[in-house]
Amino acid sequence: MIDDRLIYRIALTLIPGVGDVLGKKLVSLCGSAEAVFKEPRRHLRKLPRIGNILANATGNREILVLAEKEVQFIERFRITPLYFQDPDYPQRLKHCFDSPVLLYYKGVVDLNAKRVLGIVGTRNATAYGKSVTNHIIRELVIHQPLVISGLAYGIDGQAHRGALENGLNTVGVLGHGLDRIYPFLHKSLAEKMLTQGGLLTEFLSGSKPDRENFPKRNRIIAGLCDVIVVVEAAEKGGALITADIANSYHRDVFAIPGRVNDPYSAGTNFLIRTNKAALIQKPEDLEILMGWKQESNSTSTVQRKIFQELTPHEEVIVKLLEDRTQVPIDEIINLTELTTSQVATALLNLEFEGLIKCFPGKVYELL
Repeated sequence: MIDDRLIYRIALTLIPGVGDVLGKKLVSLCGSAEAVFKEPRRHLRKLPRIGNILANATGNREILVLAEKEVQFIERFRITPLYFQDPDYPQRLKHCFDSPVLLYYKGVVDLNAKRVLGIVGTRNATAYGKSVTNHIIRELVIHQPLVISGLAYGIDGQAHRGALENGLNTVGVLGHGLDRIYPFLHKSLAEKMLTQGGLLTEFLSGSKPDRENFPKRNRIIAGLCDVIVVVEAAEKGGALITADIANSYHRDVFAIPGRVNDPYSAGTNFLIRTNKAALIQKPEDLEILMGWKQESNSTSTVQRKIFQELTPHEEVIVKLLEDRTQVPIDEIINLTELTTSQVATALLNLEFEGLIKCFPGKVYELL
């Protein structure tokens, strides 16, 4: 049976002139994607700048027909649609202002993993770059990060392969629909990832890997991760775009230094020189800067602290965070039914005790 709600959610992304930011505002204003299409056109026309366009588009039956075809594709190939209001939507990405209204996911892993590591770089990877990528992944296996990249040639592909070879889950973010794989030579790699990770995109089936799609793809990579590592990059390219976006999202960005005369280290050296990325020379540098090493060493200590006497409010929050990863403060308030001040006080105390960690956007996680 066709899911009417999904049809309207997809249709919302097809309205000309309505991007992700405006789309989410319209849902907030009208109450749902379906309500946007059922809102009287005279009301829509009153919206500044886009009123007439929106009113005409919501009356265009072709948009809904196209959306219905996409639902059929989703159901046929068992693709999971992730709407920005769904609990399974990637929480790190959700808190980015321009996150996609709708994502299409085919995979077997939780996108809200405890640790998410992005590795990006040039398509023209050198032997040095590939070796460094493998070394980083191999040494970080103890932390079981979800490895994110863009399935491109070079460093991206090496990151995915390295994750698979070391038993880690890995997700490729695509700049096209899930009806194809680009580059085609990565088809077998992508198929392996579907059993040990997955593929994610915001593009409908039939969308080609056009040049303008990849900056959009890069913002998803940046938003999904706790940390981005740029291994090799030229002076211009997607890896530097991803690093810039990650900085704007207040993500940690690290770069591997390279030889001064190597064109594929010019980008990483530039990021370091301009303080857009912290220099790391070995995986342990990342562990220390991200606090992963300390967390790993202090797990038993933290577990003992959890069983210390907590206030009733702190205990409720700890029990909630034991079952979920990275919970925004508004969800904590809603799920615990505590007041805002009670939650704020309890979270502050738990953070001082080293029991929880606060991420950008007031998102909390139990250590």
